[in-house]
Amino acid sequence: MPEGIYKSGLKGLCISLTLACLTGQPGTAAWAADKAVTIGTGSRAGVYYQVGRAVCRLVNQSQAQHGIACNAPSTAGSISNLKAVRAGQLQLAVAQSDWQFHAVNGSSRFSSAKPDPDLRSVFSVHGEPFTLVVRRDSGIRHLRDIEGRRVNIGNPGSGQRGTMEVVMQAMGWTKSSFSLSEELPASQQSLALCHDRVQALVYTVGHPNDSVAQAVRLCDAVIAEVSGPEIEKLVAARPYYAFTTVPGGLYSGNRDDVTTFGVKATLVTSAKVDADTIYAVTKAVFENLDSFRRMHPAFAGLQPERMVRDGLSAPLHEGAARYFKERGWL
Repeated sequence: MPEGIYKSGLKGLCISLTLACLTGQPGTAAWAADKAVTIGTGSRAGVYYQVGRAVCRLVNQSQAQHGIACNAPSTAGSISNLKAVRAGQLQLAVAQSDWQFHAVNGSSRFSSAKPDPDLRSVFSVHGEPFTLVVRRDSGIRHLRDIEGRRVNIGNPGSGQRGTMEVVMQAMGWTKSSFSLSEELPASQQSLALCHDRVQALVYTVGHPNDSVAQAVRLCDAVIAEVSGPEIEKLVAARPYYAFTTVPGGLYSGNRDDVTTFGVKATLVTSAKVDADTIYAVTKAVFENLDSFRRMHPAFAGLQPERMVRDGLSAPLHEGAARYFKERGWL
């Protein structure tokens, strides 16, 4: 037997056996291998990881109906997810609405790759404020205060890093504008803040967020305001941004609402993924939307009428559109 066929069959068997144990549904190696889908997410500490796990949980619970085996590993985040979907390495992925826009239009970090004609939207999820978390003893209370300070600007390839670069450009900053510009992944930046290696770090996340809560609790951190004429100009020029707030009281010691701007988390796929698969994934989520809402506090306010439109720059995948039309949402 050729090595490639052997490995493919072994992979299918592993998926089938794993899901049989997790869901109680029997399967065959050939069926699971034909219908396996992988969703790119983000850091294990972030909400994107929870989005992927929640979607897969609902898909796997109804596996007997459609034969799809769903897996949602941790990844580097939005930008690398979108590249992997285009390359056929992922069937679905979670991505910020701004990076979805740039991928489909071939702009910003995707300008060298040209527009992605096959990128498709499935639905949007929660809102994600750009969140500046700082040490309370740093004296930083506003975005403009981080110039000349020690800042973690984010892991290359993450949506967090990409959004920070957009903010830096709007403010007229470069990496040299900070006394230290770290490039730590989200999983490491809270520790760096606690040890005073950095004084500020950024997230583009839904709230409440475990990583932000950890930084606030362990490092005596506060959330700083992100506003001013530069940010107003930034938001006005980009349809995927909007002003928003991080509500006061979500995190200890942060009593007041904090002004910032934000994006939407979105689920994307490729036109090359068949319509029946995306229909089944979409149906599994929306037929169990109450359960999905309970899987993370950031999902609590999700409304289907907005999920089928908000933050979606790429065309809807035909499988998702078919389901939404059946429900009367399109």
